[in-house]
Amino acid sequence: MSARLPRLGIVGGGQLARMLLQESSKLSLHVSVLDPDPACPAAPLAQRFIKGGFHDAMAIRTLAEGCGVLTYDLEHVDTAVLESLQGPGLKVYPSPASMALVQDKLVQRRTQAAAGLPVPEFCAVEGSLEEALEAFGYPAVQKARRHGYDGKGVAILRGPGDLENALPAEDSMLERCVDLQAELAVMVARSPLGEVRAYPAVRMVMDPRANLLDALQVPAGLPAALESDARTLALRTAEAFGLVGVAGVELFLDVQGRLLVNEIAPRPHNSGHYTIEACASSQYSQHLRAILGLPLGDARLLSPAATVNLLGSTLGSGPARVDGLPGALSVPGAHVHLYGKAQTRPFRKMGHVTALAESAAIALERALKARDALRIVPEGT
Repeated sequence: MSARLPRLGIVGGGQLARMLLQESSKLSLHVSVLDPDPACPAAPLAQRFIKGGFHDAMAIRTLAEGCGVLTYDLEHVDTAVLESLQGPGLKVYPSPASMALVQDKLVQRRTQAAAGLPVPEFCAVEGSLEEALEAFGYPAVQKARRHGYDGKGVAILRGPGDLENALPAEDSMLERCVDLQAELAVMVARSPLGEVRAYPAVRMVMDPRANLLDALQVPAGLPAALESDARTLALRTAEAFGLVGVAGVELFLDVQGRLLVNEIAPRPHNSGHYTIEACASSQYSQHLRAILGLPLGDARLLSPAATVNLLGSTLGSGPARVDGLPGALSVPGAHVHLYGKAQTRPFRKMGHVTALAESAAIALERALKARDALRIVPEGT
């Protein structure tokens, strides 16, 4: 095999693309990035930047010029254009066909069910939401079928009194609320040749205000058999979608001890940031290896770890100012990652902290201590 690697293009210039670029520099890869915002986190690190939207066919074609491989840092892309571009001279990973199955949450759920994966009860909303709920019953989780992320596009409906907080009925779905023991996630990797790796399961704590990940711990503290089952289920899920690259598979562990598949993110994921410091190969290294056709790396956990998100302050929106960095960096074992986002707003992901320690519990204490020292606020506050 030639040592010369293909040029890489990334659709999306957010923090995931930024961290992928930080890893790609180790291989001296030439990377192009497409994003509508010239000030996006990945732009300063890319060898070539193309300004354009994720459904801008001309911009996507421009990105593809001179690239041998395309990948993404978000799901909401024009799969039809990407489908037309892929061929012997350009590989697109994950494939546009796989991405199309993930983009629509109802199609995603039906694909999981058809593959025999355990999932919560679900249904499409056809007609009025009230009629759908009358048939389906409360409590229910209503999800927008498309464009939901980071807690957006989700409504918890525990009774008729919650209908005022519901999403528009059109293009939404309902799922049964799961009586949870824990929320878990497993990062997995698949190569074009079918080589696979599964990282350890992580235990997640969600922020109830924003309905997004607040903190995670690894190891997840599961019995060995359940840990193995979680990894196997995550790999089966990625295989059901034919994914190539890294994917984050979110799982529910219910109070009866059953594992259910929640959602799949066909890309590096928030729940895999800990792998940068805590694993033999990070999720970003693994993604590059997979999409470039290189041997997959070692997914072993080297140290217990915890990761916490750094979210924009509720004080308002505006140019971002970071306070308290020296205090955060003084915490033993803490690693601060700032995403370089020029603007902050309430609950926007602005960075994360991963801490290492002799146990996941101590790692979480350190990560929280570092986060408590930091504030990301609008200038002037």
